[in-house]
Amino acid sequence: MDNTKECLVCKKSHKEIPVTKFYYQETSFYICPQHIPVLIHDPQKLVGLLPGADTMQAG
Repeated sequence: MDNTKECLVCKKSHKEIPVTKFYYQETSFYICPQHIPVLIHDPQKLVGLLPGADTMQAG
């Protein structure tokens, strides 16, 4: 991933909405508040967007 600070789901940048940085598999990603629940409760929806999402379990 490049250094663009944008939500990995909706692709909105930090200039449009707040984004939070998180780390996964030694890489940093950004996600907006609207999509944090997807990361927590339904990570399968991130397949193709987040490496290894297919092996993540909902929290």
